Amino acid sequence: MLTCERSVVFVALLCMSFLVAHACHTDPGVRFGYSGKIGPKHWGSLSPNFTLCSKGTYQSPIDIVTDRAVHNQKMEPLERDYTDADVTMVDNVFNIALRYNDTSGAVKVDGKRYNLKQLHWHSPSEHTINGQRFAVELHMVHFSDDGNVTVVSILYRYGKPDPFLFQINDTLAELSAEGCKAEKGDPLPVGVVNMKELRQGAHRYFRYFGSLTAPPCTEGVIWNILGEIREMTKEQAADLMAPLKGSYRHNCRPLQPLNGRAVQLYTGHATL
Repeated sequence: MLTCERSVVFVALLCMSFLVAHACHTDPGVRFGYSGKIGPKHWGSLSPNFTLCSKGTYQSPIDIVTDRAVHNQKMEPLERDYTDADVTMVDNVFNIALRYNDTSGAVKVDGKRYNLKQLHWHSPSEHTINGQRFAVELHMVHFSDDGNVTVVSILYRYGKPDPFLFQINDTLAELSAEGCKAEKGDPLPVGVVNMKELRQGAHRYFRYFGSLTAPPCTEGVIWNILGEIREMTKEQAADLMAPLKGSYRHNCRPLQPLNGRAVQLYTGHATL
């Protein structure tokens, strides 16, 4: 059982957040973090199930160099039909996540439907664009019926308030106040959230094949990084990280080598 003093990350919690049918073989008691002896440099040696974190060749996150992105005319707009949904919030110790049910909507990638299962935040951003790192990155994690994963990523800089986050302010405050109970991954009801803000801004995006950005670092994930940089206030970013303990408030994996992968670009009718 987790305690406030230990602030341990169990792989079982990871599986709940990043369920990949063929890749999540739990190793009860194994912990990982973002600094020290359990930090990203050591993930691959923490468990036999984590070896891809050090030996994988298609790892995430990466730096997206816009001048090298391949403009693929065969790519299609990201068709997202998210509906307003009744969600729960959970402190996974290594991130704060919203969980969605099977009727919350989906995204289509290359004609294939991926259902939205959860979204969570990283601070600072994990992906960079032309070497620039942003204040926060939102990962919207989707699963197909056959267990494949695609993620829609939204980058944020500091600026005006983000309307979507207003809807979860009270639950974030409650999660922070829950203390040890929250560290066990107990879900808290949020209620119905309006998804309008998260359906926007997909007229320009980057796509590449990568991995989960936390152990077990499973590869085969299709990443879709929106080109529109959004804004949130410093206070909102702090509130997102407030329930996390210690170094988990800086839950950003270092950049990984591209290893010859192509980053594709969709611009629709927009100009670069």
